This record gives sequence, C-alpha cells and structure tokens, in this order.
Amino acid sequence: MDFEQNDNMSGSMPPQPPQPVPGLGVGMPPAAAARRGSGWRVFWGIVLVLSIMANIALVLMLVGVVAMFATGPKGLVTEEVIRTGPRTSKIVVVNLQGIIHGEQAKYVYTQLKAAGRDRLVKGVIVRINSSGGTISGSDQIYKEIQRFREEEGVPVVAFMQGIAASGGYYASVACEKIVAEPTTITGSIGVMMGHFVFQELLESKLGIVPVIITEGKKKNWPSSFKTPTEEELQYLRDKILTPAYERFVEVVIEGREGILTPDDVRRLADGGILTAPEAKREKLIDEVGYLDDAIELVKSLADIKRARVVEYRRAFSLTSLLSYRSRSVLNVDRTTLYELGTPQILYLWSAY
Repeated sequence: MDFEQNDNMSGSMPPQPPQPVPGLGVGMPPAAAARRGSGWRVFWGIVLVLSIMANIALVLMLVGVVAMFATGPKGLVTEEVIRTGPRTSKIVVVNLQGIIHGEQAKYVYTQLKAAGRDRLVKGVIVRINSSGGTISGSDQIYKEIQRFREEEGVPVVAFMQGIAASGGYYASVACEKIVAEPTTITGSIGVMMGHFVFQELLESKLGIVPVIITEGKKKNWPSSFKTPTEEELQYLRDKILTPAYERFVEVVIEGREGILTPDDVRRLADGGILTAPEAKREKLIDEVGYLDDAIELVKSLADIKRARVVEYRRAFSLTSLLSYRSRSVLNVDRTTLYELGTPQILYLWSAY
C-alpha cells in the first residue's frame, strides 16, 4: 500500500520548467541572453584595446619629451626681452662671462650665429665680465666678433661690466666701440704662464723618483718633476711668452687704430690694470656708462630711434644639468693630472 501511495503521489505532479536566475536575462529566451552577453564582451574588448593604445601613445610622448629635454635644442639659445620696443628692430646682448676657454668661445660663436640668422637684428652689444683666460679662447672670440662685423655689417659695441681685463679686454677691442661701467677693472695687457713642480713633494715627502726619458735637450722643458733652470725659463719666454705678448699688442693696436698710436699701446701694455675712468683717459675705452648708454650708442651707430633689446640665454638641457652636477664632484684622473702639470699660457688677470 505504501508503495502504491508513493507512486500515485509522484505521478500526480507534472514536471516543472527550470526557474530563471535573477540578473541573467530574466524572461528572455536563451539565444537572446547569449547575444546580449557577447555584445558586452565586444564592447569591453574595444575599451581595453583603446586603453592600451592610449597608454602606448602616452609612453611615446613621455619618451619624446624626456629626449628633448635630455639633448636640448643643439646650438640654440633663447631670447629674453630686457628692454621693450618695436618687433621690427632688435638689439641683441651677447654674453661673455667668466674665465675664457674653448667652451666659452663656442658659446659666444653660438650667440653670434643666432644674431646673424635674425634679420631683425640692427646691432649687437657684447657684455663682458671676465678676467680673461686662455690665449686660444680669447683669440677665437676676437676673430668671431670681427667676422660677424664683416659679414653682417651691423654695429657691435663692447659693454664692460665688473671686470674686463686681459683676455676680456682682448675680446673687447674687436668691437667698434667700448663702454665700461664706472666701477669696471680693465687693462692688464700682457701674458702669463705657470705650472706646478712636484719634485720636492714626490721625492722628499713620498719617496717617489720620476723617470723621464727624452731625445732632445729641450723636449721636456718645462718639467713638473724638476725646478726649471734660467736657461729653460728664457727659452719659454722667447718661444711662448714673447710671441703671445706681441700678438696681444698687435690686436690692441689694430682695434684702437686712429685712437692710440703703437707707442701708446706699448706704454700701456705692462700688465697693469686700470679703472674705467683711467682707461677712458688713456683711450683704452670710449665711454664710461651703463647698459642703457651702450644701447643708445648702438642705436646711434645703427641710425635707429627705437629698438627691442633682447638677451641670449642658454637653452635648457637636462644633459648639461647632469654634466654640471657630475663636474662638481672631485674627479682626479690622468687627464686632470696632465692639466695640472702642463704649463698654461694665459691672457689672464689673476693672483696665480
């Protein structure tokens, strides 16, 4: 009986259809729900692809920006307006600051090149604040200023600010006129040479005896490992100092032609310094004044009434910043030792 009752009960209940799960196409046929799910997958796939492409583009842009700042615009300078005026007439201030060397000469060349490419430039002011430096760097700057004047035909005025002595004055005489601030130190027409002698330090203090083998009596004149004799010193004067001195005198005679006689220049070429008023009295410079006076002088020489005055600045470069930081760390290597031991022939005013 029990078995019969159970059979009757199971047979009395018809099979129930499967209940839909909430959120998965309630009330929709299975085919429609599948199509809707595949549509969302396509949509999110497209969004993912676009997101990946956008991130790749951003990375490429970031790499480009970093590369631009790392290398910097080679050979370019930026302009900063220091006196307002019409855009059609421009006076450029070219800066010569600090010790003169090969890199400084390259920077002056870069500035002059930029001024030469700008057809709106009506005149140039070379602002000098330098006690001089190497004879090669000083002479390179002198020749670049001369070349610029010949090729561009615009007036170039030197403006001395602070110190414009020795190599700084050497560069100044390449300009058409020279203006100096009242407190400027200039002059120091002469040449100097110096090097270190390590003989006593090596032999007496460290017990190191250097061995130098040469062919030719004068091959190692002068040497950092022995005190020079009078014969060696006279040899250096004749071969290096006197020619460099005569070159300086000739440059000043040429630059101040019609203003100073050769005898005047030789009288002043004793290596002594002069204040701006003294230099004006001796005719080593043309005027004592300030930057605005130099600007007015350029306007007069260029025959213009008004002009915008701009100053060239170095373009920013991450590479130059990093290299500057690396140079600030003491780094003594073979090259440094060579430079310390090699005689430096300088157009420099300094307590060496």
